[in-house]
Amino acid sequence: MSQSNARWKWVKKGLTGLFFIAVIVLLVIYARKVNWHDVLDVITNYNRTAILASVALVVVSYLTYGVYDLIGQAYCGHKLQKRQVMLVSFICYAFNLTLSTWVGGVAMRYRLYSRLGLSGSTITRIFSLSIATNWLGYVLVAGIVFSSGAVPIPKGWFIGEGTLRTIGVGLLVFVVFYLALCAFSKRRRWTVRGQKLALPSFRMALLQFAVSSANWLVMGMIIWLLFAHKVDYPQVLGVLLISSIAGVIIHIPAGIGVLEAVFLALLSGEHLSHGAIIAGLLAYRVIYFIAPLLLALVLYLWLESRAKSLRHKNQQDMAKNSS
Repeated sequence: MSQSNARWKWVKKGLTGLFFIAVIVLLVIYARKVNWHDVLDVITNYNRTAILASVALVVVSYLTYGVYDLIGQAYCGHKLQKRQVMLVSFICYAFNLTLSTWVGGVAMRYRLYSRLGLSGSTITRIFSLSIATNWLGYVLVAGIVFSSGAVPIPKGWFIGEGTLRTIGVGLLVFVVFYLALCAFSKRRRWTVRGQKLALPSFRMALLQFAVSSANWLVMGMIIWLLFAHKVDYPQVLGVLLISSIAGVIIHIPAGIGVLEAVFLALLSGEHLSHGAIIAGLLAYRVIYFIAPLLLALVLYLWLESRAKSLRHKNQQDMAKNSS
């Protein structure tokens, strides 16, 4: 082994160690911000039927998100097993929701997919398509909900109902533009900072919208169930969409405080007390953020321990398929 290769090996080990430390630190910071007494109180006293139905929808949501990376697999043409793709996607989504896109969406994907044998350029394309798919669904659902006026905006808020409806129409115009681009554009490939990107086919674009929209609808349904149907579903969905973009703008991991602030501001007096809103959102955090994160952490450690053997097997399978 040359001196440069040996040095690079030690650098990689150092970066891996720093990555583990960063994940642990972020988990500790997040855990300290959670009121665990309230979490336990919600778990023991909440309506069990609503909790069970919501848990089932959480499973549906995470499986739906896994399809994002399967679309990325079709887009890139890599040959990893689908169960490995779904596993990586689950781990990354759980970390992404709680510890930010840079940890879950970017660092975790690069770490796990590279350990399984994919190149950096392929991982970049998977990540880019996943992000695009997620926000394309958001644009479609938000466009419909906002333009329909389903979300009453209180007086004195920073954005009015008319402005929100205009934004909704603009989002729907973008949907039409994107689909037209995928269907009719003669130029299909671009190079951005050395990365080759290809415009999806019209069929793949429709799949992106369908899968991602379904995921956003399911997330809204979970909160609606936890609010015991006391607020109309389109209104809950619309508030979730507003809080999601607010969380991205403010950029707080897991949107801690942002989600609650937006729901309290927009649902105040809508047949729900402040306590009921906080209780529902706390239950939502427990079953959609915390529980999957704990499972993802276990699966992450398992995948790390099996990564070398899985990579070796993947390389053998790819060699057989190419021969």
